[in-house]
Amino acid sequence: MSLIETKHLSKTYVENGVETAALRNVSITISEGEFLAIMGPSGSGKSTLLHILGFLDRESGGEYRFQGETFSNLPDDTLAEIRNKKLGFIFQSFNLLPHFSVLHNVCLPLSYSRVPESEWETRGKRAIESVQLSHRTNYPSVKLSGGEKQRVAIARALVNEPSVILADEPTGNLDSKSGQSIMEILERLNKEGHTIILITHETYTAEHAGRIIRLKDGEVESDVRVERRRSTAEGFVK
Repeated sequence: MSLIETKHLSKTYVENGVETAALRNVSITISEGEFLAIMGPSGSGKSTLLHILGFLDRESGGEYRFQGETFSNLPDDTLAEIRNKKLGFIFQSFNLLPHFSVLHNVCLPLSYSRVPESEWETRGKRAIESVQLSHRTNYPSVKLSGGEKQRVAIARALVNEPSVILADEPTGNLDSKSGQSIMEILERLNKEGHTIILITHETYTAEHAGRIIRLKDGEVESDVRVERRRSTAEGFVK
């Protein structure tokens, strides 16, 4: 059974009576354990697709199935609970609380979960350790470098042990060395069994994935398996 499946998915936005089609007839299947990159120019629909896959938005037409089930008719609060439990998000802008510690930031998703509070610190520290940032556990996030902030964001995405990690331009605000270290972390997480869905406009970044879907004008232009770029950097760069 596929982890994610869309059939003839569409999304239309209406503003001041004007309709704009962001997605048209998108049919894709994503298997558990894949590392998928979604590419396309600005306005191609890639972020809209990611938002629908992550239950941040709803489709206008077609069908979206996650783990074999449809969730479109569920209320927003139920979708939020599913999103928090099953999905982890990494954003270009990090979205950290700057004056809170690394541990506090990483544990935030647990406050919306059913995980007992007594387990939060243990889970948080384990997630931080997984991105090799234990020496920054009690640092305020505002004092971190860009690469470190994105590693905190990855740890936060991992803390609820999600089925899928959705990464929206995760290297967009980083220099090339820091970006490489982030992609190495995502590669390692994929090898450990996490399904990764990456939004990027950078070909170099996309080549870390095993499959690239290109969107154009809201439609799938191509969907190909690719040979992954070999990682060359050693360790993690701040």
